[in-house]
Amino acid sequence: MSRPNLRRAALLLTLLGGPTHAESPARPQQPAATPAPAPVTTPAPATTAAPGATLRGLWVDAFGPGLKTPAQVQQTVEDAARLGVNTLFVQAIRRADCLCLKASVPAVTDKDLAVGFDPLAAITTQAHARGMRVIAWLSVTGVANTAAPNTSPDHLMRAHGPTAGRNSWLARRPDGTWQEGRDAWLDAGIPDAADYMTRAAVSLVRNYPVDGLQLDRIRYPDGGAWGYDPKVLARYRAETGRAGTPAPTDPAWQAWKREQITNLVRRITLEVKALRPDAWISAATITYNDGPTDLSAFRRSRTYADVLQDWPTWMQTGLLDLNVLMNYKRDTITPQGDWFDHWNTFARSVRTRADGQQAALAAGTAMYLNAPQVTAAQATRALQAGLGWVGYSYRTPTADVYGQRQATPAGLQAVQAALTGPGAPLAGTQPWTDTPPTTRGLLGRVTGTATPGGRAVQALQAGRVVAQGQTDALGYYGFAALPAGPTEIRVSGQRWLDTVPERGVVRLPDLLVRDVQPVPSLPPARP
Repeated sequence: MSRPNLRRAALLLTLLGGPTHAESPARPQQPAATPAPAPVTTPAPATTAAPGATLRGLWVDAFGPGLKTPAQVQQTVEDAARLGVNTLFVQAIRRADCLCLKASVPAVTDKDLAVGFDPLAAITTQAHARGMRVIAWLSVTGVANTAAPNTSPDHLMRAHGPTAGRNSWLARRPDGTWQEGRDAWLDAGIPDAADYMTRAAVSLVRNYPVDGLQLDRIRYPDGGAWGYDPKVLARYRAETGRAGTPAPTDPAWQAWKREQITNLVRRITLEVKALRPDAWISAATITYNDGPTDLSAFRRSRTYADVLQDWPTWMQTGLLDLNVLMNYKRDTITPQGDWFDHWNTFARSVRTRADGQQAALAAGTAMYLNAPQVTAAQATRALQAGLGWVGYSYRTPTADVYGQRQATPAGLQAVQAALTGPGAPLAGTQPWTDTPPTTRGLLGRVTGTATPGGRAVQALQAGRVVAQGQTDALGYYGFAALPAGPTEIRVSGQRWLDTVPERGVVRLPDLLVRDVQPVPSLPPARP
């Protein structure tokens, strides 16, 4: 990364309270003197154990050692056990490629990856043997980096990259540019792109005994001015009846794009749950700046209006079993310590579904931005608030390791002492044994029409509407938190009756839709 970009990254870290983590964090310049710790308000302890409260997790990324050889995997699992964690969030699909051999996307091309080695299989086997869960972490829309391109002829950038014309799947700005820094992103509003990533997610659950998935980069890039591929604009006009090219700040355009992200979450969740109802569906979610006080304030946040993530709705409609907030704040910078607590409090307030169940919650903290003592303090406050805790990351466990002032083994030893010593937050950690909230739902599709997306769908039980939504770009629809029992689906003049199971997702047959064209009126008869 160039020095101007380094300075920009450092400024954004300060303004936003921490970056997202799908790509390797940029190496910082030498920091100034550490500011005095900011005062933080310790939240009141939760009165009962909530879902996810016993989760103690660690993100294991693939941008350095940790997953690339059998010896590294063995060391990673041993180090995680010493840290007191019970769940590993293991990077699997990194940039439309996998640190595995059995996914629908090609394997990563990395000179440090042992030939023929399957990291996901190896770490899942070894972690399970130590009583740890493994959540396969995948970048959904972040698919390439020009500084480290995948060299496989099967990588999607070959057939669907920036020069593929109508076959390009990349998110674009109004001027047609597609790079955010060095990154390329898929546009969730392109049907084939959404389908591709859905199949990739399902392939991990089908082929590996992982305990679940974590969706990362399940959003649009920062900046708001994305989604301007001609195919996406044509869909928007066809589904909404609006003409012209919307401005980036157009509320209707933002809402439509936000729905494309939610549609992708819904499709992945329902496809996975139809295959394995007990698999955890998680997301690493955005928490820029200060935490909102209520839903109205959330809908004015950058999370909702800029990168177009509506994760409260994902929890409340049963699309997320576990929400891991990327609550990347530094207590030593006023007022980020309070921001951290505010986001945790807000997430607790919106976790309850319509059926009364609650999504599990965990606070993800930026170990790489903080000293071990701050990491331990943030973990303590998260646990006191009734959330679990996940640290980013195994490769960069302290700010000194991230700044290359300390070797990783020394950083792991320092953070281990802070997290597992007497009275520390991870001392005497027990396994995480929660089961996901019950998914009771259905998944179906309409076909036979040139415009399958944006169609109203209703689910009725005993003649009463119990849920409603819209079809996605490929005509898929579905619900994840329905009451069990006979359920009628109504969409575009079609009806179907099926039974929602006590647990799991029933797949409905395709419903054929025929759009009736208006008959032109006859000219008046001549006298």
